[in-house]
Amino acid sequence: MVGNFTFQAPSNILFEPGACGKMGELAARFDARRVMLVTDKGVRAAGLTRDAEASLAAAKIEVSIFEDVVADPPSHVIEAAVDVCRASEIDLVLSIGGGSALDTAKLVAYLAKTPERLDDIYGVGLAKGKRLPLLLAPTTAGTGSEVTPISIVTTPTTEKKGVVSPVLIPDWAILDPELTLGLPAPVTAATGIDAMVHAIEAYTSKHKKNPMSDQLARQALALLSANVRKVCENGRDLEARSQMLLGSMLAGMAFANAPVAAVHALAYPIGAIFHVPHGLSNALVLSQVLRFNLPEAEPLYAELAPIVDPRTVGLTVAQQARLFVDAMAAICRDCKVPPSLADVGIGAGDLKKLAEDAMKQTRLLVNNPREVHYDDALAIYTEAYGNRVAAAE
Repeated sequence: MVGNFTFQAPSNILFEPGACGKMGELAARFDARRVMLVTDKGVRAAGLTRDAEASLAAAKIEVSIFEDVVADPPSHVIEAAVDVCRASEIDLVLSIGGGSALDTAKLVAYLAKTPERLDDIYGVGLAKGKRLPLLLAPTTAGTGSEVTPISIVTTPTTEKKGVVSPVLIPDWAILDPELTLGLPAPVTAATGIDAMVHAIEAYTSKHKKNPMSDQLARQALALLSANVRKVCENGRDLEARSQMLLGSMLAGMAFANAPVAAVHALAYPIGAIFHVPHGLSNALVLSQVLRFNLPEAEPLYAELAPIVDPRTVGLTVAQQARLFVDAMAAICRDCKVPPSLADVGIGAGDLKKLAEDAMKQTRLLVNNPREVHYDDALAIYTEAYGNRVAAAE
């Protein structure tokens, strides 16, 4: 029997190589005269915003550039962008960049239109006002932020907090696979694995799992697992890049409606405290969390196993589930993800602090198929820390 569910997604999605050249046309549909482009210095220096800027200029639309976005965007950067947006009397927000830029743009579009403060809207459903028109174009195949109602912020106390509201879903998600062609292999691997985690956690989410998110998660995992090694080996493969970007978007739509869980909860402190990129943070604890979840998630992992490893067809549920965990670990190894927390500068003395902070992520932990306590989190981090030794054996 199918239970009740709500499914939310952007009203418009444009998927096309070279799509950024249509930004002027899209912005003009909103009668925009002053647009704020939210990005980071690296993306702009790489020329990834050039076509969009040219398109906006051709449409005689004034562009204000905010390129001070940094990874895991701290609240003060977002608030500075909001101030610029208000002062410039912006009437449409556009972002080209990774998840941090897109998350920043969502909050700028909202906070510039309302009297609310960022501190007022952390949590689920607290942002209820209107926002400026919003166009989002990802430069990585990873976060899926271009189709989600979620923005993640790093607070002054290095805690990651989320703003979750349908009002943050953009008017247009613009997917231009050409933007991802120059992505370095380590970033490609980390963001690709992040997208796969979105699909896996949406499929196994304890709350709001539904038939639509399930189908999206399965299709996303198929596209991502079939192409992630290809794009790590040859970053100029446009077809593989296109499949990755599509898979990332589908996974984003899945977890936007069936939320993520313990992998993300344990990854957040790694990123917030040690400034490890989000996708890599996920990859560093992925295998350990999947193994921890096996007692409760075994049937669901077994359903996903043939998607990533067709050789599991016909095996027992227990065998399929274990081989699914092994297959995800193999993807991490093949894509040269660092095997251990120690490899990203985390020491044994840091593990308790990580576990303490992970337990604050109640919004995510409640979705995990198996309940996670402090001792469990500490054991997972300890295993992930010692994984370098295991990998070398």
